[in-house]
Amino acid sequence: MLKVGLTGGIGAGKSEVSRLLSSYGAVIVDADKIAREVVEPGTPGLAAVVAEFGPDILTPGGTLDRPKLGGIVFGDPERLKALNAIVHPRVGARSAELESLAGDDAVVVHDVPLLAENGLAPLYDLVVVIDAAPATQLDRLVRLRGMTEAEARSRMAAQADREQRLAVADLVIDNDGPLEELEPRVREVWQELVRRERASRTAAG
Repeated sequence: MLKVGLTGGIGAGKSEVSRLLSSYGAVIVDADKIAREVVEPGTPGLAAVVAEFGPDILTPGGTLDRPKLGGIVFGDPERLKALNAIVHPRVGARSAELESLAGDDAVVVHDVPLLAENGLAPLYDLVVVIDAAPATQLDRLVRLRGMTEAEARSRMAAQADREQRLAVADLVIDNDGPLEELEPRVREVWQELVRRERASRTAAG
């Protein structure tokens, strides 16, 4: 099994790269998706968040009011640390569980938005970074996601910068151009991941 960390800044095209890798046969473990699952209604995760932040962070329907919670933690490092202490261990446990279900010859790709920020590179056999220029990210966030320029810049500033991400990269996928140029690059990286997975099994005997 080859454990891969996949990351990239907001607007770099991570979801598209994940979709392509999945179509080639990768087992995708999506940290964002799991982070939502561990605080769904009825979960111990949601109960812990309510105990920490109070019942006001729930919608009338009993689900987590993400914008309200985001407003509390986004500008307060201590509150964010408290939230992460609840969510991160649960995400880690569920990610490990999903990984354990994959075959011995699987390429398991962990889609982790804040891999560089949280110093998670050592958890993986190698790290793949999707790279795009900040101007490209900004354009996509405004044009495709409907953010204001100020909102997009704020979201980008809250993440690691381009140099910090590239510093942890073993392989880089350049996604600065149009979508049709992305697929051949991702396929090339996939072939390299498969080659490395086979080599590691051969070395293990």
